[in-house]
Amino acid sequence: MTRKQKRLAVIAGGMGFIAAAVLLVMFAFSQSVAYFYMPADLAKTPVAPDTRIRLGGLVGEGSVVRGTGSTVEFAVTDGSANAVKVQYTGILPDLFREGQGVVTEGLFASGGNVFIADTVLAKHDETYMPKDVADRLKQQGLWKEGQGGEGQGQEAKATQ
Repeated sequence: MTRKQKRLAVIAGGMGFIAAAVLLVMFAFSQSVAYFYMPADLAKTPVAPDTRIRLGGLVGEGSVVRGTGSTVEFAVTDGSANAVKVQYTGILPDLFREGQGVVTEGLFASGGNVFIADTVLAKHDETYMPKDVADRLKQQGLWKEGQGGEGQGQEAKATQ
């Protein structure tokens, strides 16, 4: 083997190693991606069971039902006629309540319309909510500027 052939073999081996590493990283990322949906999106394009997604919107008024132990069922809505029933077993965040923003992560149960969440994140205003979700809720009139956070605290101080 000449010197030139050895150099080309090393370069080709290095490129093959880099290509294999890139493919492995891309495969790992594709397995851990959780797409974000709102209830209206799910009504348009249903998601296959056992597909991991994030579901966001507002906790429906009067929809929180506490079951046995730490099981809670509630509805996530985005102001449209569509609401998604969510079942969660665990401790809910302190900011979780009806009418507040929430992002849940999990999957749909096989053969049912119930979303089984393994993570629940409660939001107190639009600064912590994905921009597209906050914009949609504002367009539908369900979210107003100054709602939550500092705005409520100042109103409470003014009434005291």
